[in-house]
Amino acid sequence: MILCCGEALIDMIPTPTVSGGEGFVPHSGGAIFNTAVALGRLGAPAGLLTGLSSDMFGEQLADALQASHVDGSHVIRSDRPTTLAFVRLKDGHASYSFMDENSAGRMLMPEDMPSQLPAVSALYFGGISLACEPCADAYAALLDRHGADRAVMIDPNIRPDFIKDQTRYRTRLNRMIAQADIVKVSDEDLDWIVPGPETIAEKVPLLLQAGPAVVIVTRGSDGASGYLADGSETSVPVQPVEVVDTVGAGDTFNAGVLAQLEDAGHLSKPALRALTPDQLRAALSKGAEVAAVTVSRAGANPPWAHEL
Repeated sequence: MILCCGEALIDMIPTPTVSGGEGFVPHSGGAIFNTAVALGRLGAPAGLLTGLSSDMFGEQLADALQASHVDGSHVIRSDRPTTLAFVRLKDGHASYSFMDENSAGRMLMPEDMPSQLPAVSALYFGGISLACEPCADAYAALLDRHGADRAVMIDPNIRPDFIKDQTRYRTRLNRMIAQADIVKVSDEDLDWIVPGPETIAEKVPLLLQAGPAVVIVTRGSDGASGYLADGSETSVPVQPVEVVDTVGAGDTFNAGVLAQLEDAGHLSKPALRALTPDQLRAALSKGAEVAAVTVSRAGANPPWAHEL
């Protein structure tokens, strides 16, 4: 299965109340959780490795995983609190304020990571879990231990406010990128990783030189482009829909990419090194299709396969 490794949290979404003001409604979320749920709903074999609380929100997250057919055997339970992300929506775009101190997800340690992953064929990393310590070091240790013979995808989804020590973060992230087969970044992520006035086309080769076989760059409403190590490039447009909000859009895009690669038999290190532009375009198209459904409804609510 594809094991998604990283945060599961509660998105507190602003919602009108009967009195006319706004309240917050708890929605299951988190970048890596969203990708795992989307994979499960698409029918791909998916699991989640994360830290979950035994509190009411942790139970909500566990129930959501089960309902979407996500394997929870690698979930690490504790009595620490669940991370809460209070969401502010402006013109459909989300910004966040996090309550994450001492949380069940953040406090994972390298020694908590499994020594064996017998049923796992691919690993997916990303989100705030790569920025918040100590869990960031735990996931880096997991990749060190299990990434050499499994397909690896990383979406750093960089949030500068979470980065307390930029040097440590860059060092860890660069090491993980060098171990990855697929790196997916937004155009803003790419500019943070590779600062400077150069264009996307000029910056992507620097990422490919670090080791990945595939780099994917998303550009919001301008679509997504994929780049292969041999210099090939392909692009897909976004699917036109009425946007309700963008919560979970990138996460479900990633699930579509992974699901298509898995279904086509391309989600392995050798197959990704031999990927053709047409095969990459098919994966990007599936990602765009899945993301289009997610942005057309409130919160991170990925589609089931029958909805596509």
